[in-house]
Amino acid sequence: MPTITHSTGVRSARTLGKLQVRLVLGVVMQFTMPLDTNAHHPVRRAGEGVGTDRLMERLKIGGSSQEIALRKRCFGGGVTGTARCVFTSDADGDTLHVQTQSSRKNYADASHVSAVILGGGTGVQLFPLTSTRATPAVPVGGCYRLIDIPMSNCLNSGINKIFVMTQFNSASLNRHIHRTYLGGGINFTDGSVQVLAATQMPEEPAGWFQGTADAIRKFMWVLEDYYNQNDIEHVLILCGDQLYRMNYMELLQKHVDDNADITISCAPVNESRASDYGLVKFDSSGRVIQFFEKPEGADLESMKVDTSFLSCAIDDTQKYPYIASMGIYVLKKDVLLDILKSKYSQLQDFGSEILPRAVLEYNVKACIFTEYWEDIGTIKSFFDANLALTEQPPKFEFYDPKTPFFTSPRYLPPTRLEKCKIKDAVISDGCSFSECTIEHSVIGICSRLSIGCELKDTMMMGADLYETEEETSKLLLEGKVPVGIGENTKIRNCIIDMNARIGRNVVIANSKGVQEADHPEEGYYIRSGIVVILKNATIKDGSVI
Repeated sequence: MPTITHSTGVRSARTLGKLQVRLVLGVVMQFTMPLDTNAHHPVRRAGEGVGTDRLMERLKIGGSSQEIALRKRCFGGGVTGTARCVFTSDADGDTLHVQTQSSRKNYADASHVSAVILGGGTGVQLFPLTSTRATPAVPVGGCYRLIDIPMSNCLNSGINKIFVMTQFNSASLNRHIHRTYLGGGINFTDGSVQVLAATQMPEEPAGWFQGTADAIRKFMWVLEDYYNQNDIEHVLILCGDQLYRMNYMELLQKHVDDNADITISCAPVNESRASDYGLVKFDSSGRVIQFFEKPEGADLESMKVDTSFLSCAIDDTQKYPYIASMGIYVLKKDVLLDILKSKYSQLQDFGSEILPRAVLEYNVKACIFTEYWEDIGTIKSFFDANLALTEQPPKFEFYDPKTPFFTSPRYLPPTRLEKCKIKDAVISDGCSFSECTIEHSVIGICSRLSIGCELKDTMMMGADLYETEEETSKLLLEGKVPVGIGENTKIRNCIIDMNARIGRNVVIANSKGVQEADHPEEGYYIRSGIVVILKNATIKDGSVI
């Protein structure tokens, strides 16, 4: 029997009579239905534009209020791009390609977009990983840094005019940005990456950024000149401590379609995490009517919303009764200047101060993101997100040939394995393992594991340097501990920071279940029950943690 298919990625499916509908993020859909070759079908020729609602009405689908709400609240009312339908007939094998064009008048142009990536504050929640580095410089996924996430998403989205604002412990972050994006061979054509470090201004002796808005305001004299010279129309504000993959131009397109002053990228969250974020409420048009930063108690309860309109993208919407800001914003350039230089010139932070007021005075829209997104804001979330990379299938993976994640080119040799047992693990380049066991763990670059080692539920960041076999043997003869993990050491539920030296016959398991402990003199902390071995720490032979 002939079928009609409209191809794209699929999230979930519903069946309406003989017509199977799959709603997809964006505006496109996939459906399959019996085709009566004698009946009239709403096929349009190329160039005959039709909006999403009209198209779905003609196809006799999408009439329910939930599906309409999903399209309008999440993705606007227009068609994101070109839609291609393919008619196939099992009877005669004929194939007819039909192309429908978008009726959109305005398209978001990446050449008129500039991104600002905020380097974050002191990183208290990720301490001790942030004791000597900024949060965006924290290693993730074996060979990446957190800054690689927004940077790569920008480049994959065609956005190449990027500013990175740094403040605390920024040396390693600056070094990584230079090696990867300035000296790593990435071609920015007409774009650039510029690092703006916190600077003491004559009229503001304190110098430090007081919040996300203040960080941008302090460099508005740089940004405004750049925006005017490069004809920038929209500014994309990003965080440097999240794990996700996003095409920012889809967010920008909705921003343009809605003619919004500000667009907030949002994600559904459960009750246990809701108080960690700024929460939003919006009306049927997608306009944000309330923004509340990190509410608790009765305030938290008041921010609950009906998320059933996401039922086609999320299996159980009742588990996610809140809509949280992802800390990703798009603003018209003129609106950003007005907010920071005039209307809210005394306010320091977007989430806690500006957005709660802006929703009352500006056209602020929400755009819902239902793909994988993890805010790496605590040791627990960082640890869980890394170990989740080893799951089969993983909820998130760095590998995607169409949208790769970039990082510093290190030119390391392949990892060498000798009689090892490895299960559900991510292994980076340049490692050397001998007769060891690794399970449910992420192993960073240049890691060394000796005979008899056992690692389980462990995030090992690796090393910045190599020690040759001769150097390792010499250290052992001198009674010292080389970089890596010594013989017969057992480690579980642990984060091992860069260049750690762990001796022989060590046991790291937190068998007593301690939740919080500080032992910097011994080279470790315990956070949320997870043992964190410090960067450059030395754990002596026979130690038990």
